[in-house]
Amino acid sequence: MLLGFVLAVAGETAFAQGAPAPATATPANSQPATPAAGVPNDYIIGPGDVIQVFVWRNPELTTTVPVRPDGKVSTPLVEDMVAVGKNPSALARDIESVLAAYVRSPQVNVIVTQAASTFSQIKVIGQVNKPQALPYREGMTVIDVVLAVGGLAPFASGNRAKLIRTENGKPREIPVKINNIVNKGDMRTNIPLKPGDVLVIPESFL
Repeated sequence: MLLGFVLAVAGETAFAQGAPAPATATPANSQPATPAAGVPNDYIIGPGDVIQVFVWRNPELTTTVPVRPDGKVSTPLVEDMVAVGKNPSALARDIESVLAAYVRSPQVNVIVTQAASTFSQIKVIGQVNKPQALPYREGMTVIDVVLAVGGLAPFASGNRAKLIRTENGKPREIPVKINNIVNKGDMRTNIPLKPGDVLVIPESFL
């Protein structure tokens, strides 16, 4: 008994004098996740995307959540935060503003780990060389997406193109004159795009 008591006291003394503390397991979420492939820095978050909210030095607040159909996310201490329509940096700043009431100088990173939403895409269909859906980037215009899909196909009627945009739940058609943009430098219909836009280029009349 005496020997055990002496060893216990010696161990406590060594710890008090600066002996290293026992190792603890590193939380699985102590490092930021890897962004999904092909997601640009200005990616606009949409419903169905999966995001990691990484709070520096606060692993208990770090979590990975889907963006709900209502466009919101809920994380520890932050309930029903609107995520749709924001890029990851903007959402991170909004979460920091809420966490500041609980955490001193919070530092938040938001990472899109699964880009599942069509909200953040521009679709180009019809008479183009490579019809496809493109990731939305802030500042995109009509000519940007036309170039990205390889230009107009041989029988395209570029001046009869139209942009279909959903506003207040209803589709709106906006005329676009791609031939005038490309061949005459007339940029009046080279309008800025919005997430979810669909550019349609019809076939020319024979």
